[in-house]
Amino acid sequence: MNDIEKFLIIKKVRPTAMRILVFRLLAQRKKAITLSDIENRFEKSDRTTLYRTIKTFEENGIVHGVNDGSGVPKYALCEEGCEYGVHNDLHLHFHCNRCDETSCLTEHKIPQINIPEGYLAEDVHLVVNGLCNTCNVD
Repeated sequence: MNDIEKFLIIKKVRPTAMRILVFRLLAQRKKAITLSDIENRFEKSDRTTLYRTIKTFEENGIVHGVNDGSGVPKYALCEEGCEYGVHNDLHLHFHCNRCDETSCLTEHKIPQINIPEGYLAEDVHLVVNGLCNTCNVD
């Protein structure tokens, strides 16, 4: 049994071949990726299977959705500490206006935000837009 299989089992996710492949892709990519990008990497895969894989990962604290303002959901691996239904990886994301890549800036945490009484926060997104370190070359 490899490390990915062990990790998925710990997260209470059955380690199917497709789930292992998707996890490996996300780990290698190190940037947020769309469902279409994943689908393009696996030509012989079924879109529904990939969607279910991502949703299972999201529900079990393996990936988090990234809303970078592009209108297309992206996904990236969670930080350590995310669990079933509870994501603890509130960090900044950086969306490059030139290459359209979105990176998790995990070392930059979103500060605690105090909202008025009676409001219930369910999610927080903080995206910085600009040029990434690759595109920002003069």
